[in-house]
Amino acid sequence: MLMTAPLLGFQFASPGPILFELGPLTIRWYGLLIATSVLLGLTLSQYLAQKQGINPERVGDLAIWLVIAAIPCARLYYVLFEWQAYVDRPADIIAVWKGGIAIHGAILGGSLAAFIFARLTRIPFWKLADVVAPSLILGQAIGRWGNFFNSEAFGRPTNLPWKLYIPPAQRPFNYQTVEYFHPTFLYESIWNLGVFIFLLLLFFWGVRHPNRLKTGSLAMIYLVSYSLGRIWIEGLRTDSLMLGPLRIAQVVSLVGISLGIMGLVWLYRLGRPLPDVVSETGQES
Repeated sequence: MLMTAPLLGFQFASPGPILFELGPLTIRWYGLLIATSVLLGLTLSQYLAQKQGINPERVGDLAIWLVIAAIPCARLYYVLFEWQAYVDRPADIIAVWKGGIAIHGAILGGSLAAFIFARLTRIPFWKLADVVAPSLILGQAIGRWGNFFNSEAFGRPTNLPWKLYIPPAQRPFNYQTVEYFHPTFLYESIWNLGVFIFLLLLFFWGVRHPNRLKTGSLAMIYLVSYSLGRIWIEGLRTDSLMLGPLRIAQVVSLVGISLGIMGLVWLYRLGRPLPDVVSETGQES
């Protein structure tokens, strides 16, 4: 079913969540976007790894770990905070293709998987994190469009020229008579794309200026820059995961900003390497 959505001041048709159906096979936009993010992220990470002297095949192995850990953790994180919505329909808990995954859950699960992988392969964890960070934020920029096709993760009502039409079935109960909302998926996608370009520029600046960009810097800058955008964008949304009166994403973003700033201070003001970094020879570096 087609849905019309005025965005950026003009009307255009959105194809809805389903890309196409072929018999029992259903291909959804959300799944396609996730797959695209993984493939582009893997290709980019392998290229950046080569620039840092890391075997690209190792990054290919890491990608498998990340997918296995990140997607289930992203879903579990979301379901835990929306448990009441799944009590009566437990079969939907695994229905990732319907939407409802939390990037913070994916980051936590992926970080744990990457840490274990780094320990097992004797590759410095923070070096891996710097290589993966640009791909991660690029994937987030692409993945946010899945929210558009699913008509979810939108903001409060608005009459701005770039307002987004939401069909009645997807509107919050208290906004049933409202048609247009902030396209917060678009805000975050654009923000993440800007962070991606910034991280990529920093990465290649670091390649051209050895030892000027300390190991772990890109990961810390990712934490700070992504979280800054997420805090204000989350404040516009109508479907935030909540813990009492607090928006979980804003709380986690504040933690991310704090950790990122402390990491950068540790690296550049104290002049010390980030902890838990293991070199390929097994020595602390």
